[in-house]
Amino acid sequence: MSKVQILSGGSLPQIPWQDRPANDSHDAPVWRYSENPIITRNPVPGVARVFNSAVAPWKDGFIAVFRGEQVNGIPHVYQGTSKDGIHWQIDPEKVPFTNDAGESFLPPYAYDPRLVKVEDTYYAIWCQDFYGASIGMAKTRDFKTFTRLENPFIPFNRNAVLFPRRVNGHYLLLSRPSDSGHTPFGDIWLSRSPDMKFWGMHRHVMSAGSSWWESVKIGSGAAPIETSEGWLLFYHGASSTCNGFVYSFGAAILDIDEPSIVKYRCENFLLTPEECYEERGFVPNVCFPCAALTDADTGRIAIYYGAADTYLGLAFTRVDELVDYIKAHSVLRASDRELGIL
Repeated sequence: MSKVQILSGGSLPQIPWQDRPANDSHDAPVWRYSENPIITRNPVPGVARVFNSAVAPWKDGFIAVFRGEQVNGIPHVYQGTSKDGIHWQIDPEKVPFTNDAGESFLPPYAYDPRLVKVEDTYYAIWCQDFYGASIGMAKTRDFKTFTRLENPFIPFNRNAVLFPRRVNGHYLLLSRPSDSGHTPFGDIWLSRSPDMKFWGMHRHVMSAGSSWWESVKIGSGAAPIETSEGWLLFYHGASSTCNGFVYSFGAAILDIDEPSIVKYRCENFLLTPEECYEERGFVPNVCFPCAALTDADTGRIAIYYGAADTYLGLAFTRVDELVDYIKAHSVLRASDRELGIL
């Protein structure tokens, strides 16, 4: 087995963890937390469901931005804290986004947030309405004040996530250009910015794949993890059935200096809906990754994923085993290997 190093994030000895069960027969080296789901229905007054949410280390525990589906059906971003990354205290009030003047500036709705620390600042990225499906962003250093930034793109776009550090002096953002509906298509793209305000130098990263589980569309999930093999990216893929889409998630490894180039791309899914909380819910048959915690000392990775648009689940892997699996099952297209400019 290779010795792959996690280069970003540092030590996290308190990472949520559960060893792989001895009787686990899944092919991929990713396994579910036995007590899933970690957040169930009606977690706080006014919120019916929490799913597709992001987690980060904070002080002596963890902090999260949640997709909270209100009882009126409108999604917004909520915040929570946890000592162990499993049991959560959720604030029943929406995250108080403001403008530069400190005035309240809530989006009309917000969903599928990501949370990424870059240097000394945390950035929340979510999907919203900006005269169509689009990306919203805000920054915070204390999780009390969230100042919204300029929307990075015009509609239509979803599934955006920042890289945890600058590359060649630029901030990097993955996104999935789309449409205003349920999007029966979608590739992952990379954009650069010198200042988190102006975004350009757009590069194509990956198209929907030839494998069944990602044949309709794909979208980035957790923030890319910097490793000695490249940027480890968890992403979701959708397939089409007679009863609608099925969302699974897989992984790829991007070039460390030019992440529009894919070095390895696993043709197999890592997790697909199999448990009742993934198969049954508001939107059945969904495993949707939005966050990953890492411990560089042990190579442990904890993955947070939405289940059936109803619950929040947790899964685990080790970076050595996962990278070996990705490389052993890698299938690349010509468009994966190129810079993404034609």
